Amino acid sequence: MKVSIFTTCMMDLMFPQVGKDMVEVLERLGCTVDVPENQICCGQPTFNSGYVEASWSVMHNQIDALSAIDCDYIVCPAGSCTAILKEYPDLLADDTTDPTGEYMAQAKILAAKTFEFSQFIWRVLGIADCGAELNTIATYHRSCHMTRLLGERETPFWLLENVKGLEMRQLQGIQYCCGFGGTFSVKEHEISELMVTSKVKHIEETGAQVLISCDPGCLMNIGGRFNRLGKPMKIMHIAEVLNHNVDESRIKKVSEVATPAPAPFP
Repeated sequence: MKVSIFTTCMMDLMFPQVGKDMVEVLERLGCTVDVPENQICCGQPTFNSGYVEASWSVMHNQIDALSAIDCDYIVCPAGSCTAILKEYPDLLADDTTDPTGEYMAQAKILAAKTFEFSQFIWRVLGIADCGAELNTIATYHRSCHMTRLLGERETPFWLLENVKGLEMRQLQGIQYCCGFGGTFSVKEHEISELMVTSKVKHIEETGAQVLISCDPGCLMNIGGRFNRLGKPMKIMHIAEVLNHNVDESRIKKVSEVATPAPAPFP
C-alpha cells in the first residue's frame, strides 16, 4: 500500500518529530511511505480569513504537490487540515481560475483518499494495537475540526486504550475548543486566552503527566500556555505515542481485539 504524507505547516515548522514518527509507524504496519515535495499551506487560514479567491491558488499548489506522486492514500497528522482537504471540492466550487475543471477533478480524487493519521490506522489498515508502550498517566484533547468536520470521535481513544502501560484519564469539557482555531487566536486573542486557560485548568485537574492530541495546532496552543504559566506538562501527538517503545510482536488487528465501546465522551 502506497501512502503519501500531507505534512501540514504546523508539523513541518513546529513538530517535525511527529512526521518522523508517522512514517515509522506506517512503515512498520506495512505501508510504503513517501513525502511529496513542494507542499505549502492547505489554504485554510486564507480561506477562513475571507480571502476566498486568494486561497484558490494556494489550494491549486497543494493539489499539484499531492498529485505528483501516485499513491493509494494520503495521510495527515492533523484533523483540521485533513478536513479542509476533504472539503476542497466544495471550496473550489466557484473557482473562476479553473475554467477546465482540472483542479476540481483532482480535488475530488484527493478528498476521497485522504485520512487523518489515527483514523487511517484503525479504519483503513484495520490495526487496533501498534505495539507501543508508554508508562504514564495521560489525558486526551479532542480537536474541534476532527470531531465536527471529520466526524471522528473514537479512533484515537481506541488506539490509546491499547497502548501498554498508558493510563488514560477523562478530561472535563473535552468537547470545548482550546481557543486556537487558527486565525481565531489572532483575531480574538483575549477570548482565545480565556479558553486555553480554562482548558489548562481542566487538564491539570485530571492529574495527567502527558497531554495527547491529534492536532499539532492544539498542542502548540495548549503547550504554549503551560510554558507561559511555568507549569510542567509534556505534550505528545498521537503518532509519538504509537511509536514509543514498540514491540512488534504485540501488533494486533482490529479483528483480534474485543469490540471497543463508544468513546465515553459527548
